[in-house]
Amino acid sequence: MSETVLTVAESLKDRARAALGARNLILVGLMGAGKSSIGRLVANQLGIPFIDTDAEIERVSRMSVNELFAAYGEEEFRALETRVMKRLLKGGPRVVSTGGGAFINDRTRRHIKKGGLSIWLKAELDVLWERVNKRDTRPLLKTENPKQTLENLMNARYPVYAEADLTVLSRDVHKDVIAKEVLAAIIDTKESK
Repeated sequence: MSETVLTVAESLKDRARAALGARNLILVGLMGAGKSSIGRLVANQLGIPFIDTDAEIERVSRMSVNELFAAYGEEEFRALETRVMKRLLKGGPRVVSTGGGAFINDRTRRHIKKGGLSIWLKAELDVLWERVNKRDTRPLLKTENPKQTLENLMNARYPVYAEADLTVLSRDVHKDVIAKEVLAAIIDTKESK
């Protein structure tokens, strides 16, 4: 790699890290938007911890998300999710990947808005479907027509996701491209103030 390319990449990371400061970066969006994979990349580039809230919920409950939904239902799962999110956002800075329904919950959304900078990874239906239809681990898609269910979730949730501080389009490109766009969006928030 040339010296110039390395300098530009380092500059982007350094500027994004400085713009984020002590705040958390919270990724929101539908299942399949890339919150976990992009979140890990961004956290690595910023040199701060990454936490996936679904993994944290599974760790503290000693149950999978599917098991939690089956045993307690969505309402109890969302209450646990809110408690975990509130605890996670007390520290920082870190990159936090949320479950698809976290930002939809009013209480959780308030914690997210107070706890850092939120970025909506927005994706089109076909992109999401291509990513999620390969696995049978999505409790909300265990329906007769899962693609229609996903579209219904988009229609219901996208207006709420639009309340995030920033939006980055998640699409069918290499993850590094989206990660760089997330870093640039963080910088833009600082420079536009």
